[in-house]
Amino acid sequence: GADIITILGAAEDQSIKGAVEEAKKQGKQILVDMIAVKDIATRAKELDEFGVDYICVHTGYDLQAVGQNSFEDLQTIKSVVKNAKTAIAGGIKLETLPEVIKAQPDLVIVGGGITGQEDKKAAAAEMQKWIQQG
Repeated sequence: GADIITILGAAEDQSIKGAVEEAKKQGKQILVDMIAVKDIATRAKELDEFGVDYICVHTGYDLQAVGQNSFEDLQTIKSVVKNAKTAIAGGIKLETLPEVIKAQPDLVIVGGGITGQEDKKAAAAEMQKWIQQG
């Protein structure tokens, strides 16, 4: 029942192409997670040509712990893709949301920024409000 299916950007080209083909048959979308992809610009161009719907920059917990984030990679992807939309994940919480909004991704994926809060519903509602206000 998912509307968007995720595949890793490090996956084989044929796997990604097959996922795109099947998603289109099913009326669904493919999001490619770029976690651990070394050459973001080159891979994003390739993925865009494969017809993926979203390309997602994703900073894992270990890299967040040493101060890294996805904003520079998001700008790199935005500069090279022609068709795919952009998404961002990893380290998104109320404190980082203004910078996320400024970066203008098409999709924002929040995990621990909600699940790590005592009042999850209130945290999600507050984030949604900020995003809608731009």
